[in-house]
Amino acid sequence: MWFGGIHVRFMIDGGDSDQRFSLAELTFPPRALAAPLHRHSREDEYSFVLEGSLGALLGEEVVIGKPGDLVFKPRHQWHTLWNPGDTPARILETISPVGLENLFRDIDKYRGTQFVSEESMHALALKYGIEVDAASVPRLIERFGLRFPVEPPA
Repeated sequence: MWFGGIHVRFMIDGGDSDQRFSLAELTFPPRALAAPLHRHSREDEYSFVLEGSLGALLGEEVVIGKPGDLVFKPRHQWHTLWNPGDTPARILETISPVGLENLFRDIDKYRGTQFVSEESMHALALKYGIEVDAASVPRLIERFGLRFPVEPPA
């Protein structure tokens, strides 16, 4: 599935792990921003870099992960991710406990639409216990030279 231009391949769902964690492989096109700044109230996320590089803004700290690095995004911390490089980046994303991975599935339902209403996005944020700073996108694009959203390949 595609999440804002990021390819997501689910590998382990909550049902496979007794609801302890989920695991997905994410592939980022070059210079792709994954999402606006946001924070989760229920889950921690762990991003293990397989290929390319991964940029992360964790609070005020900028981290660039290379293959073999693990980027930890604890619940309640404002963060976002992107590919800072000119080649695709691939990561393993672990979410614990489970639940947030279903946000990817819910957003995928909007694929092919040009506009997702503010009301729909607000409802999804409430459903998954997420705060989103949508106004952060232009600042992130300018600061890090990124694109958002990124069109998936045809």
